[in-house]
Amino acid sequence: MVNLTINNKKIQVPEGTTILAAAAQAGIKIPTLCYLKEINEIGACRVCVVEVEGKETLVASCNTAVEEGMVVYTNSYKAQHARRMNVQLILSEHDAHCASCLRSGNCTLQSVANDLNIGDVPFGEKYEQNEWPQDFPLIRDASKCIKCMRCVQICDKVQELKIWDVINTGKRTSVGVSGRKQITESDCAVCGQCITHCPVGALHERDDIDKLMDAVHDPEKIVVVQIAPAVRSAWGEGIGLSREMATEKRMAAAVRALGVDYVFDTNFSADLTIMEEGNEFLERMTHADEYSWPMFTSCCPGWVRFVKSQYPDMVKNLSTAKSPQQMFGAVAKSYYAQILDVDPSRIFSVSIMPCVAKKHECAIPVMNDAGAGQDVDISLTTRELDRVLKAELISPAFLEEEEFDQPLGVGSGAGVIFGTTGGVMEAALRTAYYVLNGKNPDPDLFKVVRGMEGIKEAEVEIAGIKIKAAIVSGLGNTRKLMERIQSGEAEYHFVEVMVCPGGCVGGGGQPITDGVELADVRGRNLYKLDKKNPLRFSHENPSVIKAYEDFFEKPLSHKSHELLHTDHEAWKMPNQR
Repeated sequence: MVNLTINNKKIQVPEGTTILAAAAQAGIKIPTLCYLKEINEIGACRVCVVEVEGKETLVASCNTAVEEGMVVYTNSYKAQHARRMNVQLILSEHDAHCASCLRSGNCTLQSVANDLNIGDVPFGEKYEQNEWPQDFPLIRDASKCIKCMRCVQICDKVQELKIWDVINTGKRTSVGVSGRKQITESDCAVCGQCITHCPVGALHERDDIDKLMDAVHDPEKIVVVQIAPAVRSAWGEGIGLSREMATEKRMAAAVRALGVDYVFDTNFSADLTIMEEGNEFLERMTHADEYSWPMFTSCCPGWVRFVKSQYPDMVKNLSTAKSPQQMFGAVAKSYYAQILDVDPSRIFSVSIMPCVAKKHECAIPVMNDAGAGQDVDISLTTRELDRVLKAELISPAFLEEEEFDQPLGVGSGAGVIFGTTGGVMEAALRTAYYVLNGKNPDPDLFKVVRGMEGIKEAEVEIAGIKIKAAIVSGLGNTRKLMERIQSGEAEYHFVEVMVCPGGCVGGGGQPITDGVELADVRGRNLYKLDKKNPLRFSHENPSVIKAYEDFFEKPLSHKSHELLHTDHEAWKMPNQR
């Protein structure tokens, strides 16, 4: 243990602890901007500088280890003066039109400047400008970039895609797409992890709120909204609702208050996905020699982009089943249009997702199988949901809970857990057990696949058939697993992949709490919802059963293949041959 003094307070911490961590342990706050524990500890912003007795210069507390007998002052005149000046210098190169910034009120730079009582910027202000394709799902505003390098490090160390890089040198140093490419020419998975780890508003999703409200006010449009499982685990965070108040039924009421016509649950199409993907897996197992192994899930569009750009020879291993979002869109403009007895072109299909890549997915040219334009017209993130509720002056805390609309508002607990890593696998195994044994398992029989570990393995036996499965989240972990599969080191039958660490609950479209990872907390909430749901199995969803009886006939039928499956080879990534 190391003994030191911080602000006249004697403390003892393990060797190797940074001054920043030691101060936090003692209840002493040191402001930071660029710091992300174990990911970005470069001391670039110089906001965390402190004075150490015996050292002539100030040191960055985020990457300076404590020493025996060290005496530290976090708020000496020298440290305070330098800290304020550093923040003022950062502000001089940051477009501080906070009132029109998406991150206003949830911006670390804004918070630090306020905490340091900075009321003016005594330096000439000059902002970097950049040209950016405004139709791309992910937007970068260079005028707000503070060169903290978090996006670079997240994409390098966690996702291992290296989309962002440091460009230029000296005063001209900035961040851009690696190789000086356009973002549209890159292999970006559009996971959005750079957005959720940006401390300011330099990175954000393309805002599609106006498109939603234009449709709401168009009397010719029937606005149908689906809400993804993971959204219910986080939607209250951005509007100050406690988890107890931010229920799924209050969420349904809030979305309905926007003036949309129907509010449905993507859990319905998650159950539909299990019926299609689960039966596809069993079909492959029955004719194992005809297929490449393992079979990969295909519900994560960031993963599909990743495998197409990084491992194109393994695209054939993807399940042909569409994601729940895209299945729902196809159902809304076919089966549901038939129920309403309306022209499918009148339906404006909206998804609310924890994901930025869903904006890309719904615009893929082949995702239009219902024959009425895009099956999903627009996809909004959870953050956009929170913003539009504020913009429309809706206060969910004062709304009574309401049910989802029928018949596409019924979802099982198996559908709910799609939102967390391992959930798709568990839901699929529950139904596979039923198909092979003719009876339901204990709903929690396959809980071995749960947990936030980046890579998990499980071997289960169902009706005498051994199934070796893997579950992975985060693209860095995915790359490791893919290399093992390609080398023959690892062999599996079924692999679930989510590009965001922790799964959709940690998605790039979820509310941002800077420096705090909430995937685990949100995931546990989904398992609670699964536990209390009277339906625990996708194959028991009465609305799914009726959809097959009245429209699709059975899983993997001709109509199912026509509307619920896709050809992943039918479109290409920018650099894909």
